[in-house]
Amino acid sequence: MTDLRYAIRVLAKSPGFTAVALLTLALGIGANSAIFSVVNAILLRPLPYADSGRLVWLSERGPNFPTMSISYPNFSDWRAQQTVFENIGVYNWGSYNLTGKGEPCRLTGVRISADSFSALRAQPALGRLFNNEEDKPGAPSVVVLSQALWRGRFGGDPGILKQSLTLDGRPYAVIGVMPARFAFPGRADFWLPVGPLSSEESWKSRGNHPGLLGVARLKPGVTLEQARAEMETIAVRLEQQYPDSNKNNRVRIEPLLDNYVNDVRPALWTLLGAVALVLLIACANVANLLLARAAARQKEMAVRAALGAGRWRIARQLLTESVLLAVGGGALGLLLAWGGVRVILAMSRDALPRAAEVGLDSGVLAFTAAVAVLTGLLFGLAPAWQASQLDLQNTLKDTTRGTTGGRARLRQGLVVGEVALTLMMLAGAGLLLRSFHRLQHVNPGYSLERVLSFRLDLPERKYETEQSQIIFYRSLVEKLRALPGVQAVSVTSRLPLGGNDWQTSFVIEGRPEPPPHERPSMEVHLVSPDYFRAMNIPLLRGRPFTDQDDRAHLRGRDLSGFTRGERWMSGMNAIVVDEEFARRHWPKEEAIGKRVRLPWGEKGPVLTVVGVVGRVKLNRLSEEGGFVQAYLPFLQAPSQGMAVVMKTTLAPETLMAAARQQVQALDPEQPIYDARTLAEMRDNAIAPQRLNLILLGVFAGIALVLALIGLYGVLAYAVAQRHREIGVRMALGAQRRDVLQLVVGQGMRLVLVGVGLGLIGALALTRLLRGLLFGVGPNDPLTLAATPMLLALTALLACWMPASRASRVDPMEALRYE
Repeated sequence: MTDLRYAIRVLAKSPGFTAVALLTLALGIGANSAIFSVVNAILLRPLPYADSGRLVWLSERGPNFPTMSISYPNFSDWRAQQTVFENIGVYNWGSYNLTGKGEPCRLTGVRISADSFSALRAQPALGRLFNNEEDKPGAPSVVVLSQALWRGRFGGDPGILKQSLTLDGRPYAVIGVMPARFAFPGRADFWLPVGPLSSEESWKSRGNHPGLLGVARLKPGVTLEQARAEMETIAVRLEQQYPDSNKNNRVRIEPLLDNYVNDVRPALWTLLGAVALVLLIACANVANLLLARAAARQKEMAVRAALGAGRWRIARQLLTESVLLAVGGGALGLLLAWGGVRVILAMSRDALPRAAEVGLDSGVLAFTAAVAVLTGLLFGLAPAWQASQLDLQNTLKDTTRGTTGGRARLRQGLVVGEVALTLMMLAGAGLLLRSFHRLQHVNPGYSLERVLSFRLDLPERKYETEQSQIIFYRSLVEKLRALPGVQAVSVTSRLPLGGNDWQTSFVIEGRPEPPPHERPSMEVHLVSPDYFRAMNIPLLRGRPFTDQDDRAHLRGRDLSGFTRGERWMSGMNAIVVDEEFARRHWPKEEAIGKRVRLPWGEKGPVLTVVGVVGRVKLNRLSEEGGFVQAYLPFLQAPSQGMAVVMKTTLAPETLMAAARQQVQALDPEQPIYDARTLAEMRDNAIAPQRLNLILLGVFAGIALVLALIGLYGVLAYAVAQRHREIGVRMALGAQRRDVLQLVVGQGMRLVLVGVGLGLIGALALTRLLRGLLFGVGPNDPLTLAATPMLLALTALLACWMPASRASRVDPMEALRYE
């Protein structure tokens, strides 16, 4: 306690020194606490389910698809034959129109099997969950609400369990409400049983993969590898039984947590490493301050030693002061971390999974306390050791001048280390900046300017037939086209960078048909006329779809024996392909007029290529290669769920209200959702890269400022210690430029050594960024040349300021003072 009280008094007597040290430490510790709170919540903390380490995620995988949704018949066989899971279930996402309870709105729902709830050990906050008897075809329609929907839409009414919801025109009895923390597989408004859909004709086909994914709980004592081995055996068995649909199809299993966080794990570990470097730089800075302060307190320490204080006693006092500074910096750092976490979450734009769980919890507080104490010991060891090596006799005689060689070399070495670490961070930030610039300037293959999009999903009960769907969307397009400023309007089943993907295999007519598992696949879009003009996708050859690409060719044809799916696909006879499709499959031939068959059973349609268009970036701006792309006429194969795209001469946002009015005029109960411009969709797609760049750039900027402060401090202290020497030099004829060269040269020598070491470190560490870069290599010459120049130029300014002060020394005053 005596050391602590004395340390408080000593630090209070030097408010300037204390403030600079506290702020430096607060930046380093605060940055670490902020990033650790994100890493802890996303990567380290278990999922909020009982014994979540036993939960696994499942999907199918095939030769062309590393991840593929699960066929319902395959899932049924998995469930019947497996012995490694306590429970196994499936789920898929969907969206539904809610009507009859205020203004119509579009909600996000999850179709999920009752066994999935059992695997998660989920319990409702109100009511109950549906059971296996309700998860079958023909069972009563039931729904479980999320806490957010229950409170937001229904005011938390406990009587909700006696009510029903109308979703897509069908009533569902509310049987339960989930707790606020339950968010599986993400933020959903409600959960419905998946089993009733298994009676649909398309779901009975093993070749149909309707977006289902799996979740299961391992039995006690069963390892992940054992589960993988058994599911591999089951998949091989199904392949032998059903070679046409299951050839080479296998099961993908991974821990459920990994499925959530795999995409962000490399970036988060990189950022945590970056803030650790910032903390090292901050420690070096404060150590330099303490070394300078220890030099000024030499006589005090000598007197204490003369009065009987041992070396350990003096070192303990200085370490106490260091730890006290670190604890104070840690307290301030927590405040900065609290604000930093809020900023990170605001910038993330849903780029971070489990973002709702991020916060300054007890784990973060413990981490901050540990970092503060360790930091205090780290930067306090050097000054404490130096003070314990005091030359008592010379210090008391006051015969020492300036800084001893060992102490000077230590301070200079710390500055060299700061410069090296800073260059490594600047190089990393520079690479991300170059990568992000390349990503922003990628040609997506379509226009981003002044294009508005929104989605609609027509309820099946109201729009059951193909003709009713065509009439609604055709009428809507005509109404929207008449709005002022609108140049083109179309509908599409899929927007670039907007998800909702659909791939299917195909066969080139006139060539030997490959076995099912070797058939090529393509990305499929349903589009109406004017789509390519609205999106500004170039037509390279042939023609686009027109109003004549409809179902008129079916007139007089008997379709009475067709299933619903066969009746729908019978309308198709035209296709537009992208340039990559034409290049791969007809490299030396004209693609126009060639025919493609969709192997969807005996009545699979045969399509004639009528046009070739440019290739677009569908999933990511950084994607290369991938499946070929194809477009089918919406008027031949309509769908209930479509996106509307409007090319305008006005600001797209100004047309949103008018577009909503036109939809309401056609159907007052039809909501629209996901309204945004294509530019906003692009920005959302690159939000993770933007977040990485901003954070690493901010940390690199902090490191640069701290390194420059450290360099300035060393030179300013050296100038003060050499005040008489500089006066003598000037009295003997040295000019201002000579003094400037002397001081600047001393500082820049340290910088050049640090830059050399930093380049070596950057060449090694930037390889860790390889997976975060696009269009730039980890050893990009421009970046590795520009960052040392930037650092050297800013360091020159830091050197110039103490050098300029030294060049203004009055020789007479310096000699008289001495």
